[in-house]
This record gives sequence, structure tokens and C-alpha cells, in this order.
Amino acid sequence: MSDKPPLPPFTSETAIQKARIAEDAWNSRDPQRVALAYTVDCQWRNRVEFPKGRDEIVTFLTRKWQREHDYRLIKEVWAFQGNHIAVRFAYEWHGGNGQWFRSYGNEN
Repeated sequence: MSDKPPLPPFTSETAIQKARIAEDAWNSRDPQRVALAYTVDCQWRNRVEFPKGRDEIVTFLTRKWQREHDYRLIKEVWAFQGNHIAVRFAYEWHGGNGQWFRSYGNEN
């Protein structure tokens, strides 16, 4: 995997830039593009699912975006130090019946 700038240690500007790059990838709703931002052996936790590695991430996101229509994510950096960034996120989407949902959380 090649390194993708901006690289740590992060400044305020580069932490925000890194979060915006991730936000743009997620908002593309392209599972392959999103998965490339993570290591090949990455481990996720999403509620009751635990995808491991890029292939499982792609499968998870493909399934997610088949049911979550017009998905839109916003990330906001709230802390950074060295090679760590913490963001708050909010995303919204609607199901097949048109009902909208919004979720919030934190991510390191």
C-alpha cells in the first residue's frame, strides 16, 4: 500500500485535509475507493458487524449502500496529535420507503 498524503505528524490544516479526503471518498459511495483508504488487514466494528480486510469492507459497504439511499456524510476534526486524528461524524440517508435517518458518532 502506498502512502497517501497528507502524512503524519498532522497540523491543523493537514488533519482537516485528511478528514475531508476521507469524507469525499465516503460520499462517493464507491466501496472500492473507500476500502483503499484502509490497510489490507484492517478490522472494523460497525454495530454488530466486524468486517476484516478490504474485501470484507467492500462487501459490507456494497450491502450498506444498497439499502441506504442518498447517503451523505460530514466529518469534523475535533482533536489531533502526532499521527492521530479524532473526528465527529454525522451521516444521513433514507430507506426504500423514503424515511430519513441520521446517525452521529466519533471516530479515531
